[in-house]
Amino acid sequence: MNKKFMGWWITIAAFMTFGFSTGLPYYNMPFFYDYYQKNFGWSRADITLGFPLAALFTLWVGPLLVHRFSPRMLVIAGTLLTFLSFIGFSQMTGDLNFYYAMWFVYIVGYVFSGPIPHQVIVTQWFRKKRGRAMGIVYVGVGAIGSMGSFLVKPIAEAYDFRTALLVVGALVVVLAWPVAFFILKDKPADVGQQPDGEAVAPADLKVAPKPFMYLLSRPAFWLLLIGSMCSIGSIGSINQHMKLVFQEQGFADQADLNSAWRTANVLILWSSIGGRLFMGWLADRYTKKYVMTATYAMVALTIPLMLLVRPGTSLELYAFAVLFGFGMGADYMLIPLMAADQFGVNTLARAMAIILPTDTIGQTWFPYIVSLLHRAWGGYEKALMAVFVMAFVGAIAIALLPKHGPKDDTTVPGAAGVPAK
Repeated sequence: MNKKFMGWWITIAAFMTFGFSTGLPYYNMPFFYDYYQKNFGWSRADITLGFPLAALFTLWVGPLLVHRFSPRMLVIAGTLLTFLSFIGFSQMTGDLNFYYAMWFVYIVGYVFSGPIPHQVIVTQWFRKKRGRAMGIVYVGVGAIGSMGSFLVKPIAEAYDFRTALLVVGALVVVLAWPVAFFILKDKPADVGQQPDGEAVAPADLKVAPKPFMYLLSRPAFWLLLIGSMCSIGSIGSINQHMKLVFQEQGFADQADLNSAWRTANVLILWSSIGGRLFMGWLADRYTKKYVMTATYAMVALTIPLMLLVRPGTSLELYAFAVLFGFGMGADYMLIPLMAADQFGVNTLARAMAIILPTDTIGQTWFPYIVSLLHRAWGGYEKALMAVFVMAFVGAIAIALLPKHGPKDDTTVPGAAGVPAK
């Protein structure tokens, strides 16, 4: 066994691949929505429908495929698909069907190279300091996503939005692939080590992965699924509509609108770093249920603050962005920690293969519903109050979870590493 534990190097590698595969494209795509509106004449509903349609038609990808392949290879395949989707977005001429098809390619890439493979890698490498390691990996999403916010604005203004889309897509592959190919490892056994650098393998490496039917029969699984779906849906609604909300609230000039979005997006992503690190640290010391409930409640409470943002109201903009970002950062990260705590490390890939697609449904369809509510109610004020209520439903569902999952000593001789097919 190698003397020096490689887990923290793997954490840094996952920080980079997660940031470039997920943070860079996801958090910067909404920047382009008003450009689609102006160049193609699309409505808010047209623009926000691509994401949920693609999520709906890719529900099968996670449960059927993700747990069957190496997490590292999923990252490589997924980033390639993300790159291809952004090439497609940059070549659009106004055909909505083509736009929706590119969202399908993007979502498959997101499922392959996004949260699930990185969550599985961290849970395989760490037991004692899993919360901190997961927090560091999720910091990559915010840190690298915010770098993109500084990139897309000047490129779009100096050249055009198509060039900015091409640059984002190219960076995903160019910067993620070398790390995924040469540094990232699926599990400690790949380099002759054990989780946390211990000399002896932990007992839970031999626990058999629980079947899908076991998960579906557990009330705790449904509470986690509903709670995370509602909270992630509310966060997705804010991320997807933020620039359009600012536009409606008085940011009429394109440069001012771009600047307000960039300031808010960067502050959200930077403060999400603090949320991930602090809540990851708390999750290693206190009951994860309570940490997660407090985080979900915080996300809900910050949503009304966005309605106070107007031109010349910098304090309100900063307060909303910092508080919302702090809660958002911890929100995503705590889901796999709770799933591993409730159902076991070796069942995490299967649990997340269901939870991630349903969360993606919430993350994508709720913003579309907000578009419909905006149209029906004539503005964002009531629509965002509906998002606020939904976020609180998520917090209540998490508060109803048991403190810990049941003990299960069922073992399979030689079962270790990535969960079985």
